[in-house]
Amino acid sequence: MASTSLSAGENHGAQAGNGAGPLIRVILADTQAIFRAGLRKIFALEDDIRVVGQAETLPQTQSAVTKFSADVLIFESALAPNPVEAVVELLRQSPQLKIVVVTPRSDEQLTLDLFRRGAHGILSREVEPEILVECLRKVAAGEPWLETQAIHWVMEAYRGHTLRPSGARPKVQLTPKETLIVSCVTQGMKNKEIAIRVGTTEQVVKNYLRKVYDKLGVADRLELALYCLSHHVVDGVKPPALPTTPRQPGDPVSVPSARAAAGGASSGTSTASASPAVPDPSAPEKLS
Repeated sequence: MASTSLSAGENHGAQAGNGAGPLIRVILADTQAIFRAGLRKIFALEDDIRVVGQAETLPQTQSAVTKFSADVLIFESALAPNPVEAVVELLRQSPQLKIVVVTPRSDEQLTLDLFRRGAHGILSREVEPEILVECLRKVAAGEPWLETQAIHWVMEAYRGHTLRPSGARPKVQLTPKETLIVSCVTQGMKNKEIAIRVGTTEQVVKNYLRKVYDKLGVADRLELALYCLSHHVVDGVKPPALPTTPRQPGDPVSVPSARAAAGGASSGTSTASASPAVPDPSAPEKLS
């Protein structure tokens, strides 16, 4: 497969032209060259979307996510014998990457497994171009994307999970700090904003969230928010306001008492670097 160098001086998060939002850099990973070409034509019409790389095999995809600065990976599920584990590995390689998985058709079990293991969007291959573009923008902005049927599957799976006998999932008590962080999650805040509000670092927020996931038996931010809203975990807790002056990690946090809002979790969801391999026939394409 031919390869050319990426244009120099690219700035991640740079503003797109004509008043559009932040530039969204995309890697296309699909077994069919004609599908990749079709997506490139679709995205070429959008000022805020740029394809920076392509791959047609799983090894190429794994190489691409470490070589190219990208915001979103569009990943065909057929690229891997086990697409769920492939998504897990790709997110381990590039935790900041958001992955939209394209499936041959709507599949309930595959959708649930992908969603639980970190996929940010799931679409069937028959998706309309304008829907794909909308999905890409939503996912790049940190929002999850599921088709209507998939949302129904996720909600039903969640209900079945929460309606198990009480002995299957004992009630747990969160610490005050955990409760504060969870209240921010239910408001749709990202880790960076949560860290600012509670006066700590993003890494500490991630550590707290991992502990909360383990305590509550949830897999991701959406399940966490649904669980907390369903079980009234954050009722009466208001996320701390943004500080008027820079707050240093470890400073005390004032916790005003008010009813927490319930937004930010229902839109549908929740991402190591290796040296590039020596160029060979399996290397991913680089696009200017």
